[in-house]
Amino acid sequence: MSNLVEDLKNDAREIAGDLAALRHALHLEPELGLELPRTQEKVLGALDGCGLELTLGTGLNSVTGVLRGARPGPTVLLRGDMDALPLQETSVSDVPISRFDGVMHACGHDLHTSMLVGAAKLLSDRREQLAGNVVFMFQPGEEGEDGAGHMIAEGVLDASGVRPSAAYALHVSSGMFPRGTFGARPGPMMASCSSLHVTVHGAGGHGSAPFRANDPIPAACEMVTALQTAVTRKFDIFDPVVVTVGSFHSGTKENIIPETAHFDATVRTFSAAAGERMRPVLVGLIEGIAKAHGLEVEVVYDGLYPATVNDAHAIDVVRDTVGELFGPERFETMAEPLAGAEDFSRVLQQVPGAMVFLGATIEGRDHHTSPWNHSPEAAFDDRVLPDGATLLARLALDHLVAA
Repeated sequence: MSNLVEDLKNDAREIAGDLAALRHALHLEPELGLELPRTQEKVLGALDGCGLELTLGTGLNSVTGVLRGARPGPTVLLRGDMDALPLQETSVSDVPISRFDGVMHACGHDLHTSMLVGAAKLLSDRREQLAGNVVFMFQPGEEGEDGAGHMIAEGVLDASGVRPSAAYALHVSSGMFPRGTFGARPGPMMASCSSLHVTVHGAGGHGSAPFRANDPIPAACEMVTALQTAVTRKFDIFDPVVVTVGSFHSGTKENIIPETAHFDATVRTFSAAAGERMRPVLVGLIEGIAKAHGLEVEVVYDGLYPATVNDAHAIDVVRDTVGELFGPERFETMAEPLAGAEDFSRVLQQVPGAMVFLGATIEGRDHHTSPWNHSPEAAFDDRVLPDGATLLARLALDHLVAA
């Protein structure tokens, strides 16, 4: 077993330069949403020669690769998301910055894609050791477009003909963990995400005579405050929820009472029970305030992603595998989940597995204070690429060699 581990790590180090070159190419030309033609082309080129059965998405630029082992057995799914964010890059890393204005790989998906390509290369060289299949899920549209849901609808979980019995994904962080440290926890790992859109309809008029109008702004402001009170009075503090109003728009001039006021909020929960309660509590509260003010209100509550819940056994496997590969000090059990959301949660709803973080803070920055993912100053260190590819490959081998 020790020879297998050392051979895997050595092979990963040998392709580290190729993985960094792919990451730089992806970083230079980031793409948004579900349509990533340049990214898809680069991934297909990088996978050439790996002997995968490749399927392209029809409603999105996804790539699904199936590696069939020498003997039949179960299937393991490995996922890497590929889309970027609408940000203007101001990063100080030595990676060539995005050549597209207002588009940036600020969440590290360029690294995720490159590490998954690396895992495909490592595993294709070990096809004879595999009793089963590996599905490589190269996914667009994680950043709010539900790319995982689209790929599931198009059949990624059935790509090998055998439903996966385990699924894993890595997510780099530009802070939070020391570079090279893997972090995860059993149970809730990341929050569910829903959006709340509220439009309050009143009657406009002159600002000097509010009694001749029906001002929607005070009612909308009352709703925003009441949402925060509901969080502390309607929900268990040991099952946390987060409601943040990130957008509020109304009016055009200080002496004009507008006809409408509109605000948007994001809603995060960590349990199905809290998630189910949020809609009736928040919608009922808003409608009640509107009625008290004699106003009409439109409320749209959209459930986006469910909570990302890691399987406890899968976390044990990850912890042991990190320890075997890199030493036990390279794994950190997270005390708390993160309130960010992930559409890999859709895979984990159907397949036991785990999402695992990997610290990628660049040289010269402190991971405690470094600009984090989704910042225009976020930067990630290429040196984590071979370790990420090695872990993904070893996790697949753990399931398929033992089978």
